[in-house]
Amino acid sequence: MADIETLERDIRAAVTAAGDEASLDEARVAALGKKGSVSELLKSLGAMSPEERKTAGPAINGLRDRVTEAIAERRAVLREAALARRLTEEAVDVTLPVRPAPIATGRLHPVSQVLDEITAICADLGFAIAEGPDIETDTYNFTALNFPVGHPAREMHDTFFLPPRADGERLLLRTHTSPVQIRTMETQKPPIRVVIPGRTYRCDSDQTHTPMFHQLEGLVIDETTHIGHLKWVLEEFCRAFFEVDRVEMRFRPSYFPFTEPSMEVDIRCRRVGNEIRFGEGDDWLEILGCGMVHPNVIRNGGLDPDRYQGFAWGMGIDRIAMLKYGMPDLRAFFDADVRWLNHYGFRPLDLPTLAGGLSS
Repeated sequence: MADIETLERDIRAAVTAAGDEASLDEARVAALGKKGSVSELLKSLGAMSPEERKTAGPAINGLRDRVTEAIAERRAVLREAALARRLTEEAVDVTLPVRPAPIATGRLHPVSQVLDEITAICADLGFAIAEGPDIETDTYNFTALNFPVGHPAREMHDTFFLPPRADGERLLLRTHTSPVQIRTMETQKPPIRVVIPGRTYRCDSDQTHTPMFHQLEGLVIDETTHIGHLKWVLEEFCRAFFEVDRVEMRFRPSYFPFTEPSMEVDIRCRRVGNEIRFGEGDDWLEILGCGMVHPNVIRNGGLDPDRYQGFAWGMGIDRIAMLKYGMPDLRAFFDADVRWLNHYGFRPLDLPTLAGGLSS
């Protein structure tokens, strides 16, 4: 009996000393496991005489029950302490303000916003959206658009050329969205009224130029359209986009291979520091290029230039975004700086509409 009391004292000391459930399990296995000290005592009952078993049996079984109870009590204490510690460590201050949802903190890139504004304006003017591939052939990007052999735009210093195809056709990253004019004329019958927003690529990089930028192209083809329609469309577009009551535009003769006559368009403005205000002032700012579609381009699109005519215009989406929203450096558009996006970005659910205001 003295041995049992000593063993119980030692087991209780081990159980009490257990600081976590892993240590407690070690003490349990040492006492009640298959080869534990209490289990070995139980195994010894078989070798005892009936008289010895009458005395030792209740004592050993009582020891097992008391050890089991002590382990259960210690396990409950450890679990309660662990829960209290976890509640302290993982406490949440319910008085703190709720974090705003992603829909409230997320911001649309200004280019995405301006594309939505362009879509709203042009849809109201009766235009559809057309798209084309970023990787173009030399034919669609230059030849079909009336670029002569030896034109500077065909040189490596201005255009990103890719390895030629098996048939020898040169591939390139399109330098403008104008190839979609040809693709549209090949697949649609006049009257055609489309705008073509998209990415374009040129070997250029400074404060107002980047190797990849966004451009907007407009195309109208039918039997009766003329340059007066072109002027009206551009005036209405600029008035709606810059959200002014009126705009005054100046058309200057220019040259583009795919239009004839060709014109550069200036818009009257007033400069106040780094800010440009349209619809007022005595200064002028070049904003886009335009013209009547060259007969060769209409012919290359599969249409009869003696029957159909049209007009086209193009402008930089990034540039008009800079002008409207006062962004000084085009390179920041592509820096992926969240601070810049938080400052210049737009809330995603504020969709631009002509009725509600494009940028309100």
